[in-house]
Amino acid sequence: MGTKVQNKAYLTRDWTQGNITGNLLSLAWPVMVSQTINTIGPFIDLIWVGKLGSASVAGVGIGGMAAMMGNAALAGLTMGMRVMIGRAIGAGDKETAIHYARQYFLIGATYAIVMALIGIFLAEPILGLFGVESDVIKEGASYLRILFIGIITMTLITFSEGTMQASGDTMIPMRIALTYRLLHILLCPMLIFGIGFFPKLGVSGAALSDVITQGLGGILGLFVLFSGFSRLKLNFNNLRFDPSAFLRMVKIGLPNSFMAIQQMLSMLVLVGFIADFGTTAVAAHTIYQRVESILMVLTMSIGMSSGVLAAQNMGAKKPERAAKSSWVASGFASLIMVLGAIILLIWAEPIVRIFNSDPSLVEMAAAFLRIACAALVPLGINGVLRHTLTGLGDTLAAFIMEIVFTWGMLIPLVWLSNNFTDFGIWGIRWILVIRNFFGGLIFALYFWWGKWKTKKI
Repeated sequence: MGTKVQNKAYLTRDWTQGNITGNLLSLAWPVMVSQTINTIGPFIDLIWVGKLGSASVAGVGIGGMAAMMGNAALAGLTMGMRVMIGRAIGAGDKETAIHYARQYFLIGATYAIVMALIGIFLAEPILGLFGVESDVIKEGASYLRILFIGIITMTLITFSEGTMQASGDTMIPMRIALTYRLLHILLCPMLIFGIGFFPKLGVSGAALSDVITQGLGGILGLFVLFSGFSRLKLNFNNLRFDPSAFLRMVKIGLPNSFMAIQQMLSMLVLVGFIADFGTTAVAAHTIYQRVESILMVLTMSIGMSSGVLAAQNMGAKKPERAAKSSWVASGFASLIMVLGAIILLIWAEPIVRIFNSDPSLVEMAAAFLRIACAALVPLGINGVLRHTLTGLGDTLAAFIMEIVFTWGMLIPLVWLSNNFTDFGIWGIRWILVIRNFFGGLIFALYFWWGKWKTKKI
C-alpha cells in the first residue's frame, strides 16, 4: 500500500515547485540508471567481441558509430518531441502533450523503415568510406546491417522513453531498461559463441541480441503508455498527420539532428585519421570511446534531467528556477568526472583488459584513457549544459558551437598534426583534450549569458 501511494505521489508531482536539488536528484537518478544500462549494451558487445580479436573490436566500433549516425536524425526529432511535451506539461496541457507524442510516433515509424532498407543494402559501402582494412569491413558490415534494421526497435524505445521522461516520469523507463538489458546480458554471449542450442553467430550475434532485447523494451514501453501507467495515457484517437506540429518539431529538432550527424561523422573522420596508425590504434580508440561513454552517460543523464526541469519551469514561466537547476546539475557532473578521472588514472590497464588482453592494445588504450582525464571535468559540463540547452529548445546555438569546436578546431588540428608533425597518434589524443576543454568553457559562458531565456517554442 505504501509503495502504491509513493508511486502515485511521484507520478503527480509538480516538478516546477519545491526544492530544486531534490527535484533534480529525484529525476536524475532513474535516468542515470536507464542510460547507464542502455550504454552497457554496446559495452557488453565489446567485451565478448573482444575475445574474437582486434579486427572484430575495430569492426564493431566503426559499425556502431555508423549506426549511431543513422540514428542521428531521429535523435533530433526525439529532442523536439521532448521539448514540446515538457513545455506542454509545464503549462498544464496534457492533451497537447499527447498530440505531440502521436506525431512523433508517425514520423519515427516512417524513418525507421527507410533506415532499415539503407542498412540492408549499403552496409559494406558505408564502412568502405573510412579507409579501414578489409577484415574490419567484413566484421563490421554484418554488425552494422543488423543494427540498421534494429533502428525500428530503437525507435520504439526512444519514443516510449522520451515521452515518459519529458512528462516527468523517469522511474518507469528505468525499470524497463533494467528488464531488457538484463536479458541482453544473458543473450549476447549465447548468440556470439553458440552456447547451448543457440547458433554461433560471432559479431552478428552481438547485434542481434541488441535488436531482440530492444524490441522487448519497446513493447513494454508502449504497453505502459497506452495502459495509462505513466503520467500520460496515450491513444490513437483522431490519429492524423499534423503538418504544423511536425514543422515545430523539425524547427526545434533539426539543429540537434545536424549536431548528432556531425558528431558521428566527425568520429568516423577521426577514425580515418587514426586508421593510418593501424588496427591496434583503431581498437584502442574504440575501447577508449566505450569507457568514456560510461562517464558521459552519467553526466548527460543529469543534463537530460536538467533539461526536463528547465523545460517544465520555462513552460510555467519560471526561468530563474530553470537556470539554477542547470548550474546545480553542472556541479554534480563535475564531481562525477573527478571521481572518474581518479579511477582511470589508477586502474586504466585492468579496465582495458576487460575487453582484450593483447599487451600492445592494453598499453595503448590505457594511455588513451589517462590522457583523456586531463579534460574530463569540462567535458562533463559540456554534456550537461548542451543537453539542457537542447531540452530548452535552444538547439541552434548548441549546434553552432559544436560545429566550431569540431570542424573549426578538432579536425583541422588533427589533419595538421598527422601531416606536418611527428606527434603520431599521441598528437590526436592531446588535440581531443584541447577540444574538450574549450567546449566545456564556451558552453558554460553561453549558458551564463542567458540568451536561452528568451527562446520561443
